[in-house]
Formats: sequence, structure tokens, C-alpha cells
Amino acid sequence: MTLALTGGTGFVGQAVLDLLEGRKERVRVLARKVPQDKRGFRWVEGSLNEPFALAHLVADAECVIHIAGLTRAVNPDHFEIVNVTGTLNVVEAAVRAGAKRLVFVSSLAAREPELSAYGASKRRAETIVAASGLDWTIVRPPGVYGPRDTDYLEMFRAAKSGFLPVPMGGRSSLIHVRDLARLLLALREGGEGITHEIFEPDDARDGGWTHGDLARGIGSAVGTRVRTIPLPAFALKAAAMVDEKVRGRNARLTRDRAGYLAHPDWAVSPHRAVPKAIWQPEILTREGLRDTAQWYREAGML
Repeated sequence: MTLALTGGTGFVGQAVLDLLEGRKERVRVLARKVPQDKRGFRWVEGSLNEPFALAHLVADAECVIHIAGLTRAVNPDHFEIVNVTGTLNVVEAAVRAGAKRLVFVSSLAAREPELSAYGASKRRAETIVAASGLDWTIVRPPGVYGPRDTDYLEMFRAAKSGFLPVPMGGRSSLIHVRDLARLLLALREGGEGITHEIFEPDDARDGGWTHGDLARGIGSAVGTRVRTIPLPAFALKAAAMVDEKVRGRNARLTRDRAGYLAHPDWAVSPHRAVPKAIWQPEILTREGLRDTAQWYREAGML
């Protein structure tokens, strides 16, 4: 199989390439800037909005794994450009090239599209994928953590102080990036129970994690006893406004992100679980958090 991959230099994409490295499979990877360490893969320089680059990427590919997307932006229009139009461009290129299979990485935020521009853009992208005529599968990951991640890194850093701000109430599911990468590769062949399905994978913790439990788990990973600071929706929005003003386009907590962080239920649905015969998570989250903290330390990030 020739596999085409978008988002190969991103957090999830790099984890997929980690698993593929050394397998001598035919893999073509799209990147806006080709890394110096090509790791034996064939790289295509370009973006989701460059037809020639996409045509080169998907040429002769039996399966396309579309990971690239925008998760954070101050300007909501950017979600439309990258997540919606970009996905449409990938789908059209795949159809023209005769690709049969498409695995699309969406987001659990797509389940509640009214809460954020990000979630709405992912939901519209899902609609495009479902109407593509391809043999498709959509994956809606919950919170993804692990080595190289920068979103949860700030929580690890805050936990070292002994105090960790979290949304008030609610729960969320988690998945280690390596387990997510394993799932994406497990889905590339398609078949019964996979085709035309939307999956919501996680670490198999029933009901997800309360924000307090997750905070304590991160505290344990960094060797600190953590006290949580619950933030109601208005406080999250106020903090987002400050972050946008201070860090501008590099803000981690945007008002759009605050809109869905305040939602009380980001646990995956058991009705959208991946069949166990196809995939099961391997990494226990408490162990994964400790390993992630160690990776941050070794990388000089914590």
C-alpha cells in the first residue's frame, strides 16, 4: 500500500511516522516545510491549499490519512480556510487520483459544533468527507497528550507550582498520542465495521476523567501535590481575553477554545467505540502522564 499523510510534522503526524519508520512502506508526507530529518519518507512540500502539491501527495496512493488541521486561532475565519477548505481540497485530490480510502482525524469538538468555531469547522469537514464517495472513516479524538505536545505542557508546568486552574465541573476523555497513531494505522485497510463509521477512541477509562482527577494525575507525574482552581465559564473567557492580548496569535487559551472548555461533558460516547478486534488502547494514562513528564524534562521543557 502507498500511504499519503498530511500533517506529518505535527504532534499526531510525527507519532504516526514514529510507528512507520523502518517498516519500508511507501509513505508520502505533506509538509509546509520539509524537515531536515526526512527519516526515510518521501516528502512533498506544500499546504492544504496548493492543488499541485496535493496531487503529488496522493498520486498512486491507496489510502490517505488526513491529520493536518488548525486547532487554535484568534481569527475564526482561519478555521474555515484550513479545516474546511483544506479538507475539501484533500478530498478532491484523492478522488481525482483514484484513491479508495480516507481516514480523517476530526475532533470530539465536532460533536458540539455550536460551542466553538473550531468544532463547527471540524463538523463541516466531516460532512465533506462523508459526501466524498470514498471509503472513509472519521476519528474524533478527545484530549491527546504525550511527547512533543505543547497544549498539555502548560498544565504540567502549572502543576509544578502546586496549583492548577481547571474548568469548573465536568469531565473529559484522554488518549495517548501513540495509541491514537496505532489506531490511524489500524484503520488504513478499511473493511467491515470500519467503513463509513465515526469513532471516538480513548484510554478505556469509563466515563472519562474529572478535571480534578486529571489535575491530580498530572501533579503525581511531576511529583507535586496539586490543588485545583476551578474556573467558571466567565473566568475562562476573561483569561482567554488576557492571553489573546498578551500573546496575540500565539495565545494558548483563546476565546473560541474557552467556549468549549467550559462544556461539562467531553467524555467519548461508548456507542462510537472502536471494535476491540480492530484496536484497543495500550497505554494506561497515569503511566503515560509520568512518561510524558519525563520526556518534557529530558527535552528541557519542564
